[in-house]
Amino acid sequence: MTSSKTQYHVSLRGDAILTSSRWNKGTAFSMAERKAFGLTGRLPNRVNTLDEQCERAYDQLQARDSPIRKNCYLQSLKNQNWVLYFALLSRHVRELVPIIYTPTEADAIASYSRLFRRSEGLYLTLPDQDTMEQDFLEQVKGRSIDLIVCSDAEQILGIGDQGVGISAAKAVIYTLIGGIDPSRVLAVTLDVGTNNEDLLNDKLYVGWSNKRIRGEQYDQFIDKFLQLVRKHLPHCLVHFEDFGVTNAQRILARYRDTHPVFNDDIQGTGAVTLSCVMSAIGVTRTKLSDQRFIVYGAGSAGLGITKQLRDAMVATDGIPEEEADTKFWLIDRNGLIRQSTPDVREDLRAFIRSDEEWSSFTGKVGLLDVVKQVKPTVLIGCSTHAGGFTEEVVKTMAAHCERPIILPLSNPCRLVEVKPSDANEWTRGKALLATGSPFPPAKMPNGKDYVIAECNNALIYPGLGFGAMLCQARKMTDTMIIAGARRLAELSPALEDPDNALLPDFEDAPQVNFEVAVAVAEQGIEEGSAGVDWSKEEVRAQAKAQLWEPVYAEYTYDPHGEA
Repeated sequence: MTSSKTQYHVSLRGDAILTSSRWNKGTAFSMAERKAFGLTGRLPNRVNTLDEQCERAYDQLQARDSPIRKNCYLQSLKNQNWVLYFALLSRHVRELVPIIYTPTEADAIASYSRLFRRSEGLYLTLPDQDTMEQDFLEQVKGRSIDLIVCSDAEQILGIGDQGVGISAAKAVIYTLIGGIDPSRVLAVTLDVGTNNEDLLNDKLYVGWSNKRIRGEQYDQFIDKFLQLVRKHLPHCLVHFEDFGVTNAQRILARYRDTHPVFNDDIQGTGAVTLSCVMSAIGVTRTKLSDQRFIVYGAGSAGLGITKQLRDAMVATDGIPEEEADTKFWLIDRNGLIRQSTPDVREDLRAFIRSDEEWSSFTGKVGLLDVVKQVKPTVLIGCSTHAGGFTEEVVKTMAAHCERPIILPLSNPCRLVEVKPSDANEWTRGKALLATGSPFPPAKMPNGKDYVIAECNNALIYPGLGFGAMLCQARKMTDTMIIAGARRLAELSPALEDPDNALLPDFEDAPQVNFEVAVAVAEQGIEEGSAGVDWSKEEVRAQAKAQLWEPVYAEYTYDPHGEA
């Protein structure tokens, strides 16, 4: 990785530089630059500051009357001018992240083919795999790439299979909140078809109109892509996004020991949830291994959370993994996952409960049944079952727990397992709460507002990625992720006031992720996973030097410079 410079030698002139999103400054080009780059007749006379451009762009944005229109405007701005785009976002983080990311980005992806204007990133399609290496090199030649965000778009949260949809929003968050140079990031679509009939029957669909490929042919396609990354970009972090439950864990397990790879749906969700729980047990003054966890929803997110909590329990409390497995009760559409549950995925087998301990139940064992028998201290929802945590479930839990930890994490807000205001009311303000989407504060019995922490992956995954890139990690280890989660938990406002939020405010996400990155890189160096020769004491200074910031540099025209 390299830091953003204050001066560049650029070879583009005229319309070429004005249409380059990386180099364009618009009306912020100085008079000297306008003369040097042939722009004096292509721009109006006034030279604007970046602040003035942001004010103008924000006014234009506000004229759009819906989140999806705002999303489209911001996408257009990004295609025109990276610095202005990121500068505008950085001035309005809380307001605009929900527009460019969860939840509005889901609507944009669902309408990807209808809204399509300009290609972005790299599209690799299964029937064209014979030219994959050539297509790959066309995109990366002459570039230094630190991060690839790739997706096969099978399981986009809340909207499912979208066939083809570039993972640009994740890459944007890496830059906005993690400080990653956008010129060193590549978004990749792995188009293996779609089972979405609406898309297959849409004449405007821009992807491969074919049923989704599975099995050996799918695995060979994914492997061919990963081997290209290993061959040409051996130090590049690969971020997996929105892979289906049948593939996500399997692909991560296959490649995590041979290349720095990261699955946000599994590890990012698990890490930020771990931070939430660490913060909560800091309030209750208990240990991870003291908890009894019910995880409602056993897909990629639920399993990722479970494994992250289990691994942290082993690492921090020193108990055997087999004992840690017994602290979890997982529930899916068939009820509690136990020996007699049909069609249990292989990756869930460590958490199967015995039929013997539930012998008094016939048929499906539901959430309320499990809560009554287990008396959990932590209830985690990632089921997208709106209202699944009923009043009876919550009150039953609270009757046996002084400070119940309740984390309804499903997105978007309409799919949340329980509204935090209801959970707060039903527990008489005892619950320690966090949600996956933003919610307003809940009122405590004493009249005080209880700030609902947003358990948003963006509070941690950019820092996890930046830390791995910073130390040139050979792989992203569990201990590196736990180190980042622990650092996030240490920044919890609840540790200063137990009735405050379990996680830092989202507006502080850039500073928080910087701290996460430092912790991850320090752990990588300490355990020998890093590819740099620094000491731990040098990490913070190196991280500061390598942050990318959205400010205009000075340009000098050079026919042999950067393009």
